[in-house]
This record gives sequence, C-alpha cells and structure tokens, in this order.
Amino acid sequence: MSDRVLSLENVTMQFGGVVAVNNLSLEVNKGEIVALIGPNGAGKTTAFNVITGVYAPTNGMVYFKEKPIISNFPQGKMKKLYSGENMGKYSEVIRKTPDVITKLGVARTFQNIRLFKNLTVFDNVLIAKHMNIQSNVFSATLRLNRKEEANMRKESMELLEILGLAHLKDEISSSLPYGQQRKLEIARALATKPSLLLLDEPAAGMNPHETHDLTQFIRLLKDDFNLTVLMIEHHMNLVMEISDRIYVLDFGKLIASGTPADIQSNQRVIDAYLGVADDE
Repeated sequence: MSDRVLSLENVTMQFGGVVAVNNLSLEVNKGEIVALIGPNGAGKTTAFNVITGVYAPTNGMVYFKEKPIISNFPQGKMKKLYSGENMGKYSEVIRKTPDVITKLGVARTFQNIRLFKNLTVFDNVLIAKHMNIQSNVFSATLRLNRKEEANMRKESMELLEILGLAHLKDEISSSLPYGQQRKLEIARALATKPSLLLLDEPAAGMNPHETHDLTQFIRLLKDDFNLTVLMIEHHMNLVMEISDRIYVLDFGKLIASGTPADIQSNQRVIDAYLGVADDE
C-alpha cells in the first residue's frame, strides 16, 4: 500500500480572468510535515480550499489516500489523460463536500481564527466531535444514544487535557490569549480524528516565543496523534526547522519543491520570495 496521503494532479482554480492556482501538482506522504509557501496572493489558501471541497477546481484532481475526492476535467480531457484500463476508475466530475472530506480524515485550521467566540473552550471541541456522530437525526433528536454523547464529552475533555487546555474548559473562547485561541482551533480540528491536518498560517500574529512553542507543539501533535501535516506559513524559521519538504508557489504556479536546504539555495525562490520579510 502506498504511503501517499494526499496528492494533487494538475489542479487549476480560476476566478473569471484570474488564475489563482495554475496546474498545481504535489504530494504529501504519511508522517511528513510539508510546507506550502510563497508570497501573499500566491494561491496557497485557494489550494487548501480546493483540497477541502470549499471550491470546485476549474481543472484537475485531488486524491486522499489514493482515492479521488475532487476532480473536474473539460469534456473529453479525462479520456485523453486516463485511457484504456484506467478509464473505469475515474469520472469526469467528483466533488465531495467539506463535511464528507472532514469525515474521511482531513481537518484544517484557518489563517483568521474561526472559533465559536461566545461558546466555552469545551463546547468548541465538543461541537467538532459531533462530526463523527454515528446516531441518525431521529435518535439524536430523541436523545436515544446517550452513551455516544457521553463518550464524546469524555473524549473532548481528554483532548483538552492532552493539549494543556483543560484548566480553561469553562472559559469563553474569545477571552483566551491569542496563542491559546490558536491552540484551541487546532484542538477543534483534532477532535474530528483526522489523519491529515492542514494548518493555514498557524504562527500568524505570534511573537517569537509563541512561534518557538508552536514549532514544538506541531512536532508533538504529529507524533502523538499519528498525523500527516500540510502547512501554509510565512515564518521561515519555523518552516525551515520543521518541514520535511517544501513546495513554493508564485502567482499560482509551482516554482520549486524540495528539502529545506534545496529551497534555501534555490535562486528562483530567493528572487520571488525569500527576500520578502516574514511579516509581509
């Protein structure tokens, strides 16, 4: 069985005359931490939105654990790309919705924190737990599956304890310091029991001390939760320290990929991005 958890093939996302992502192909293997970097407006978050089913791509395919979850090809192009015995494995349009993709094992955080600001820390995690509920709407409405609800509450509390947030369980999420809100958003993503975690600028707005702590935190999460991580990030110290491999986008196109050492010495990447300040 392949170790490939995520792969994109020739993904293009066009909005009118603007091509936000242009023929992007990449792959992320089990247990890796892979970074997707590039200047603001390079198409990184758009790529995340395609992977998670928010956007239907103009063209291309997304695979999760070797199975297509997103695809869109102009009439006849699929036949040209996948002819013969492989043709029966594909259809020209596949679009799983974000909730289905989450249930398959893909979770994400956002550049702008999206917590339920008026709910407690505990309730934010518990709501995410409901993504994996097994009871149907009828039984849930009649509260017939109280055991499942009790298990979700127990697991939510255990998750907060593991992440060092248990003492804040009754606090309103919007009252937390910024770094703790980031950690809570990651906790909420983990509550869906993902195997692939997408982090969209997790260090945004953090000071150097918080960024250092986050670096260690992501490493621990990967190991403790058996995760594969795809991360968008502008803080190059974090990216270079934690990433196994890096992909670089510029104006929607992939301009380089490789190890941190490869990327640091790539003149095209230096010209397009690494000369830009981290906070830009």
